[in-house]
Order: sequence, then C-alpha cells, then structure tokens
Amino acid sequence: MEQIRYIWTDGSNKDFQRFYLSAEEYYSSLVDGVQNRLGFIPYNISDSIGTVLVAYIGDIAVGCAGLKAYSETDAEIKRVWVEPDQRRKHIAEDMMKMIEERARQSGFRRTVLQTREAMREAVLLYEKLGYLRIENYPPYDKLDGAVCFAKEL
Repeated sequence: MEQIRYIWTDGSNKDFQRFYLSAEEYYSSLVDGVQNRLGFIPYNISDSIGTVLVAYIGDIAVGCAGLKAYSETDAEIKRVWVEPDQRRKHIAEDMMKMIEERARQSGFRRTVLQTREAMREAVLLYEKLGYLRIENYPPYDKLDGAVCFAKEL
C-alpha cells in the first residue's frame, strides 16, 4: 500500500486551492450549475480557512480538510475532499480524526460541518465517525439543501 503523508498548512496552499476548485465544480454539478448554489459560495472562501490538512502520496496531493473557528466553543470542518481515484483508502477518515484532534488541542469542545444529503458517502462517513445531525446553523439555516452535523470532542 502506498504511504500517505499529511501536511498542515493554511487556505492559501496551492494544492488546497486546486482541491477547492475541484470541489466547487463537483458541488455545482450536484445542483445543476453554480447558479443554484450562489448562496453557499461566500461561506466557503478557501483563503478564510486558517488550518488545512493536505494528504500526499509521494509528491502528489490527493486530499484535504480544513478547520476554522465558528464560535468560541465550535470549530467548523470545511472542504473535506479526496480525489476520486484515491477514495476508499481511509484518507478522509484519517483526515477527519486528525482535524478533530487539532480542534480539541486548540480548545474547541465541538466540531460542526455542513454537507448535502446528495453527498451520501460523506454523510455515511460523518455518521460512522460519531457525528449527529443537528439543526442547520447560520448561515446554512437559510440555504435549501444544506444538512449539518456536530460531534462533541
């Protein structure tokens, strides 16, 4: 099995920026075009994500996950992404656990995240990792199609 290494960085990382664009295209394809998700875009600006984890196989970036403060007690997990040809290798699961630990070490008591019901694999992963569905938190409480989860750390 290929050795996966993880690097901590921030939202300005070029590999993270590339994943951000790939994720944007994918999310837009889920809803028949970017015009149907314009309300989401301002809340997912990549440079606003201060803590980023990027997964590499060799020198190739294969996945990412971000973390940013949502409140004094909650950290929001953003942009969990693994390249389609690298999925089913537990990369997303490993990144989620590392992001949660980073949040815990930073003094947060809970992680929150937002996804869409159509992203069934993501929903199943979050549920497997102990996330519970919660009422949609702002700004997602006003956006059709959003589903939110939380996990006590």
